[in-house]
Parts: sequence; structure tokens; C-alpha cells
Amino acid sequence: MNMIELYERHAEICKTLSNPKRLEIINLLRNKKRNVNELVKLVKISQSNLSQHLLILRQNKIVITKRKGKNIYYKLAYPEMIKACDIIRKILFKQE
Repeated sequence: MNMIELYERHAEICKTLSNPKRLEIINLLRNKKRNVNELVKLVKISQSNLSQHLLILRQNKIVITKRKGKNIYYKLAYPEMIKACDIIRKILFKQE
């Protein structure tokens, strides 16, 4: 990947992370894989809306899935994503 492609990919990831519900989903997947039913209850949005967010996160390789019986579980593809989110959150707390 050349530098231009890297910047484009970086910008795409930042766009994906620019939605508060997707950030909430990422945070809920911090330490645990969860299925759609769990996430619907925790995020408090409709299943169809949640599915749209999960699709975007999957397309951008932020989450991965694993089927277990009838349930599909989501987890972070890269746990390092939490570190990136935590760094930004720390900066925001400093700005208060």
C-alpha cells in the first residue's frame, strides 16, 4: 500500500468512527463478543438500524463475526482500536 492509499484508508476509518452509535458499539465490544440481540438492548436502537451500523463496521474491517448456532457474534477485529478510541477520549476530557 502506498502513502496515498494509506491516507485514503485512514480517512475512511475516521469516517466510520465519526458516528456516536458506532463508537458506542465498539466500546461495548471492548472486552466481550456480543450478538445482535445483546447489542440492540444495550445500544437502544432498532435491530435494522443496528444492522446497518454493524455492516459498516464489518465492511471497514473494524469488527468480525462468528456464527454460533443461530446467533452471529461480533467482536473487534483489532483490539488496538480501543487504544485509539481511548486516546481520543482522554484528549476530549482534557479539553473540558
